[in-house]
Amino acid sequence: MQQPSPAAGAPPVVAVLTGDVEPSGMAAVERRADVRYVRAPGLAAALAEADVVFVWDFLSDALAAAWPAERGARTPRWVHIASAGVDKLMFPGLTGSDTVLTNSRGVFDEPIAEYVLGLVLSFAKDLHGTVRLQGERRWRHRETERITGKRALVVGTGPIGRAIARGFAAAGLRVSGAGRTARTGDPDFGTVHATAGLAAALAEADYVVLAAPLTEQTRGMIDAAALARMRPSARLINVGRGPLVVQDDLVAALRDGRIAGAALDVFEEEPLPEKSPLWELPNVIVSPHMSGDTVGWRDELVELFVDNFDRFATGRPLRNIVDKRLGYVGSAAPAATEPGTHGTSVPHADVPHTDQGG
Repeated sequence: MQQPSPAAGAPPVVAVLTGDVEPSGMAAVERRADVRYVRAPGLAAALAEADVVFVWDFLSDALAAAWPAERGARTPRWVHIASAGVDKLMFPGLTGSDTVLTNSRGVFDEPIAEYVLGLVLSFAKDLHGTVRLQGERRWRHRETERITGKRALVVGTGPIGRAIARGFAAAGLRVSGAGRTARTGDPDFGTVHATAGLAAALAEADYVVLAAPLTEQTRGMIDAAALARMRPSARLINVGRGPLVVQDDLVAALRDGRIAGAALDVFEEEPLPEKSPLWELPNVIVSPHMSGDTVGWRDELVELFVDNFDRFATGRPLRNIVDKRLGYVGSAAPAATEPGTHGTSVPHADVPHTDQGG
């Protein structure tokens, strides 16, 4: 169904779902649209008139709760989220509508890759152990490991996974990937294993890095059986989404020494509850969902949305259109189709055009 568009000459309504902090740098959009900053309680009312929704509070479930329940009800033409993952938006009302969904793919690739390489080095050189011993004023000499020649398996072959693979290769690790389709000769991974054959690939890896989107196919992919396939000397790093891992199974494997360690930036429940045993396990590095958040990251997220809004306003193809059947930006998907095509339409508005300025 063709989604409604603003009346000719009228500015589009942009609803921005904020949390504790509103996005800055929105002046270029504010000059060309009726921008309404709302928190979760006010989102349902804003949706009644919104042409565009900018989900700035990307950890919120508010959009699903506020989405119109009536079949055929008016819905926004376009929703953009300030994150690469879109699992919070994969609810039937949105996925079954003609509303176009875009994400912030590209902002976090290199920062996350740097973070993951830092975690590998911390494990190999026991940097976290050194900090702990320093805090205890204990002088304890240890031997450390080399990373050159170690095998790394990156689960998830999108832009973040590719950036991780390139960083690993530059540091001397031998890299392979796991994705939907098996192949050889990949420019970043060399060999890509099909997710269906993940068990065999896990058995060969010294480091297993999860950078996959959360979908029904990937939820719980690292469970007791998968952990049992890993080497006792292997480490698991998760920078994707917490539910990729069955957390209780991981705790049991770590306690029993079935794997050597884990570095977790994402969790089944966030913030990680104080009672979680993950806080106290000596072979675990816990970080608060920060692997991609470098200085200036919020500005980059706003810049991407501002650029996409300019595309929306001028009828040009949007960046980062999510394939709502897959739950991520499909590499083979067309960049745009005619407005009104289910799931992939590129909306635009008749908006007075002004210079965006800096």
